[in-house]
Amino acid sequence: MRAIYYNIYEDLRDKILEGQYQYQTFLPSESKLTNTYACSHNTVRKALSVLMLHGFVQPIRGKGVLVIYRPDRRANFVLGDIETFKEAAARNGLEAQTKVLKFERVVADKALAGTTGFTPGDTLLRLERVRMFDGKALIRDINYFLDSLLPGLTPRIAENSIYAYAEDVLGMRIVTSNRTVTMDYATAEDRACMDLLDFDMLAVVTNHTFNAQGAMFESTQSRHRPDYFTFHNTAVRGY
Repeated sequence: MRAIYYNIYEDLRDKILEGQYQYQTFLPSESKLTNTYACSHNTVRKALSVLMLHGFVQPIRGKGVLVIYRPDRRANFVLGDIETFKEAAARNGLEAQTKVLKFERVVADKALAGTTGFTPGDTLLRLERVRMFDGKALIRDINYFLDSLLPGLTPRIAENSIYAYAEDVLGMRIVTSNRTVTMDYATAEDRACMDLLDFDMLAVVTNHTFNAQGAMFESTQSRHRPDYFTFHNTAVRGY
């Protein structure tokens, strides 16, 4: 179960994304928010701190919390959030579909362990999936999941949401994801399953994701058509 402050963060974030709280306007006061969400001031402050961390708001001393988010014309994946493909699509107002191209079990040898971060000898579920927005094949995912931590996973579940299965059915808490963004040339495999037009470069996001026990259960490379996506994060200058 998610913490109350995170549910409040998501509700405020969605209202900002929907334009209920617009760019360069102030959120309701902390007191009003505690009444709205029937929670403590500390819970509201935690929610606001997550909004600030993800670049939606900025506290202004003596005035309140200012909305600094401006919508982008392209779908927005927030690097600081762990959200499912369906959640990201819904937040961006897009129709989402996933097609599973490969679903197989493999044993990690030394080379595969080196590229994924798993241990040689681990039994892994290897998936290839194409992610579609509004009918366009725009993302190719190459997934490796630790088989022992996702018992009962099927291609049908993989077409829906593996994270929802892990959390809602298996009771796993997904906590941390380390991510790296690079650029790479499009391969023949990319072109065979993606609508790449004349693009020859892809934005590539590599994820290593951990559960509440600190076990890495996923290593994924997501290969994105670059014109359709922006990866949003917020940098804060330290003093």
